[in-house]
Amino acid sequence: METPERSAAEVKAPSAPAASHAPASAGANPGANVPGASSSGAGAACAVDTAAAEAGIPPECASIVRLAKLDELLALGRANSLWPLTFGLACCAIEMMAAGASRFDISRFGAEVFRPSPRQADVMIVAGTINRKMALAVKTLYDQMPEPKWVIALGNCAISGGPFVFPGQYAVVEGVDKLFPVDVYVPGCPPRPEALIEGILALEEKITGKRRWPRVPPQ
Repeated sequence: METPERSAAEVKAPSAPAASHAPASAGANPGANVPGASSSGAGAACAVDTAAAEAGIPPECASIVRLAKLDELLALGRANSLWPLTFGLACCAIEMMAAGASRFDISRFGAEVFRPSPRQADVMIVAGTINRKMALAVKTLYDQMPEPKWVIALGNCAISGGPFVFPGQYAVVEGVDKLFPVDVYVPGCPPRPEALIEGILALEEKITGKRRWPRVPPQ
């Protein structure tokens, strides 16, 4: 059976539209009128909407709900619920007690829950002089704290031995960092409770990577 021949109109391919020879105006966006082209802001908004939709968030709540990585949420929770270990070594411990009292009130930062056991604490505030006879006990307390854990050296004695360092002395450990790592140093002899609060804020910034409040430059 012979196939009927197609007409010339059917065989002829459609011709491409003629290109415009008009010069483009200076500063014009060549992709402004292209379908599917969008600015970076619109693309980011589409990405956020897509992520919210994948997480099952209703569209009307997408503007007030933010998604974060699990590590960031854990760091935020840890930074706002620091539990110091209940122990003091010398006079700097009095300043630490004052920071926990009503006038300075470190409960505003979630750090007032002083724990009686190192197994329940995640922050060790070394407040005072560390004698060599006491060094093994302090190191044992540090080892019994679960990970993650942090250390604040409060006062000059905990940082470098303070006024008890002189040639030939043998009774004082010249800095708690000789025993285990230190995250934040708070200098002073003794440092005031506000200095300890600043040390806690610095530790929060180290955990989360963000500052709770902006730093105030000294007048």
